Amino acid sequence: MNIEAFREYCLSKKGVTEELPFGPDALVFKVMGKMFALSALERLPTQVNLKCDPERALQLREEFDGAIVPGYHMSKVHWNTIMINEVPPKLLVGLIDHSYDLVVSKLPKKVKAELEGLD
Repeated sequence: MNIEAFREYCLSKKGVTEELPFGPDALVFKVMGKMFALSALERLPTQVNLKCDPERALQLREEFDGAIVPGYHMSKVHWNTIMINEVPPKLLVGLIDHSYDLVVSKLPKKVKAELEGLD
């Protein structure tokens, strides 16, 4: 998966916006105003940060040593940095979904209801 396919997939999810809150080199994807994905636009190899359940994060780092590492400039417990060209595309899609779902699960009831009402 390339960065454009990553971007398109993130934006296809309900309630997602993209922003550049950290400057022109860091693209952030938010669901209902809460970040679930971040990509450094100028960094090679192409990598993204995704939120992850802490136990699963450790397992992924062991299984994909070097391709999935603790989150760069993020909480090392809850975020992973993923070299997107070094993991199977199906896994990357699953990790995007997992990150999105984790963030949605923590949204207040009122915001969840607003998300559910979006087309």
